[in-house]
Amino acid sequence: MSSAPRRATTDEIVDALRRRAADRFGPLSEAHLRELLANCVYLERKRFSALKPPVPELDAAERAAVEAAARALRGTRSEVEDALFSLVQRYAAEVHNEFSDRTYRFATRLLPGMLTRLLTATGPRELLGGDFDPASHLVVQGPLDRIRTLSENHTLVLAPTHLSNLDSPLLGYGIYQAGLPPFIYGAGLNLFTSPAMAFFMSRLGAYTVDRRKKHALYKSVLKDYSVEAIGRGRHSLFFPGGTRSRSGRIESSVKKGLLGTAILAWQEGLRLGRPHPEVLVVPCTLSYALVLEASTLIEDALKDVGKSRYIITDDEFSEPRTIARFARRVLDLDASVVLRFGAPLDLLGNPVDAEGRSLDVDGTPIDRQRYVCTPDGQVRPDPQRDRIYTQRLADRIVEAWHCDNIPLSTHIAAFVAWQLIRARHPDLDTWQLVFLEGHERLVPRTDMLSGIDRLMEALRAAASEERIQPPMLPAEVIDAAAILDHAIDRFERFHSEPTLSNARDRGARAVTVAPKLCLYYANRLVNYDLEAAVAAPTSEPSIGRNA
Repeated sequence: MSSAPRRATTDEIVDALRRRAADRFGPLSEAHLRELLANCVYLERKRFSALKPPVPELDAAERAAVEAAARALRGTRSEVEDALFSLVQRYAAEVHNEFSDRTYRFATRLLPGMLTRLLTATGPRELLGGDFDPASHLVVQGPLDRIRTLSENHTLVLAPTHLSNLDSPLLGYGIYQAGLPPFIYGAGLNLFTSPAMAFFMSRLGAYTVDRRKKHALYKSVLKDYSVEAIGRGRHSLFFPGGTRSRSGRIESSVKKGLLGTAILAWQEGLRLGRPHPEVLVVPCTLSYALVLEASTLIEDALKDVGKSRYIITDDEFSEPRTIARFARRVLDLDASVVLRFGAPLDLLGNPVDAEGRSLDVDGTPIDRQRYVCTPDGQVRPDPQRDRIYTQRLADRIVEAWHCDNIPLSTHIAAFVAWQLIRARHPDLDTWQLVFLEGHERLVPRTDMLSGIDRLMEALRAAASEERIQPPMLPAEVIDAAAILDHAIDRFERFHSEPTLSNARDRGARAVTVAPKLCLYYANRLVNYDLEAAVAAPTSEPSIGRNA
């Protein structure tokens, strides 16, 4: 797009989403409409019952709206429709935040010196003072020139992995550092608890997503909002994995709902003859040396309640001062976060060239529009076809995430330690391994070093096959001992129980492992068949036991 799209007002967005809802409600039977409203009332009442007093003012207002909807269920079809439209209007106004070009220009001028204060401020006054250069701490990689060029006449959808609640602000800075135009993105309500962060996020492209609302009506509003925004030419960012990775692994599957909105917006743009209807997807892989919520997330994964606790509200991110302490420590480390933009894809999962043309498996340009249009150029609606294309796109995004993954010292050392722990206790399952205590959690340093050497060799081989990126290590980290010490230093920066640490009563002969956190960071390197690279420990048992 040669010029930035005009920013829609809240009233315009509300009207647009109301029209989309009307198009969807029109063909539905009265029974279906009642079912939709009843589902909303039931799930919202269930959510309200779990709220702890005092009930926030916003929730109190929503409860009144839901009870009004409940009363409408006893009325006519017209009253049911009015109640649905009233909720759609309410949700649309809640979701949309008006982007401010003035605030964006102001923020991007100050952002290089403000990022750490934005993340660490617990109040507006704390935004002032101090100096910080995030460019040396957050590394941005990928075909950035190509993506910048494509953004001029294509609407881009950025599809990152999701590890932490820090992802959104760090991605925002990464987009700025890459020289890309603003992206809108959905941000959970919990990210608006910090007044400083809320002020900037709401004006830098973040729209509000209340993931506590799980009913179909609210989800349809979010999808309509995404279609409307992409159709208006707004570059968009959303996490196809849905929620943060509980296990620390790169997501192996994605939720296809929002990806499907990109295909709908593309076809709508073709049908309406919009000037620049083409939409491309850019996978993006985030790599963290440390993750603030690691302890809570791995606990959730181990308890296998990730689905029922889809939104964790009591993790480390619930305390602004915890965020502040973590950000100050982690963002003080060189290359503590790596953001790698992947090669752009079309909405059918094909790679594209520098001009945005789709390429076949042999690199031959193909006309992607013919896959969704009739021979005379008319868009041919086919939901089943679109689902197949969306699944193919999802698979390509997952492949890109794994290929663009960048191993850091913390991942390497944790992976080796976890494999050695498993080898020492071959009869124990994962649940038993994470509860090891005392001497059972010790790993001989010599085994760690030999394991790191073998893993590094395997990683280099995998990188040469383009299955993963080469490890990113500081120039001075040149051997296994330096990698291990570098990882231990980072682990000791924040976690109250370091993932790996030198065993104090054994000098430099052994490493103490915190199994749960070790599993979390080790999981970053699963799905690459690297396990065999780390041989079973060979050191004498006396290293791991009191003789």
